[in-house]
Amino acid sequence: MDDEVEALFPIPLLRSPGLLSPELSEAAVAAIRDARTEKNLRSDQLFHSEIADPRGNNLFQTIADLAVPKLAEFGFLMFGERLNWTVKEMWTNVLETGGSQTLHSHANSFASGVFYLTPSHAGSRTVFVRPPGGYEFSFRHHTRTAAMGPFNAGKYMLPEANPGDLVLFPSYLYHEVPKNQGEQRITIAFNAIPDSLDCWGYRINFTP
Repeated sequence: MDDEVEALFPIPLLRSPGLLSPELSEAAVAAIRDARTEKNLRSDQLFHSEIADPRGNNLFQTIADLAVPKLAEFGFLMFGERLNWTVKEMWTNVLETGGSQTLHSHANSFASGVFYLTPSHAGSRTVFVRPPGGYEFSFRHHTRTAAMGPFNAGKYMLPEANPGDLVLFPSYLYHEVPKNQGEQRITIAFNAIPDSLDCWGYRINFTP
């Protein structure tokens, strides 16, 4: 019999190409360019809008409504059941040429997502980093000839990120954006939570 290799305890990442229509993407870009933004603390070429409840913004609410069915699918991968999800907060990111987003994760949520509104340079796509922790060997093998795969690679770069695409990932997953080598890059990021989690009758409810 042939050997079998199983992907043990993988981390899910859901990509939904073209979820936003070109018209909605263009409307979002126009609104973001007209909105007041704040400079990122670590990059002078990265700007954000204030974190907002999408229920207070018609455009954000429309975009959040498109994400909710995908969150239900993604939540099934994480929790094994289709739960009711809420996008609790959204914000915009405007990355100018030469800017970058430092390594970070998202707190106080279970799923996070990014809507891509403009093209991303091939070298400036979102990079996901293997979670730090003590589950690996103390020694690693990295050479120019070593083949990188899901079991030994330390980073994963999205193969592409086109306008209208959505990417969902567990909020604990660290990610970053390398130095932008292309034109202005605009995204909308968000965090989401299920209505509740139940562990053998011990139920935790999350309400807006």
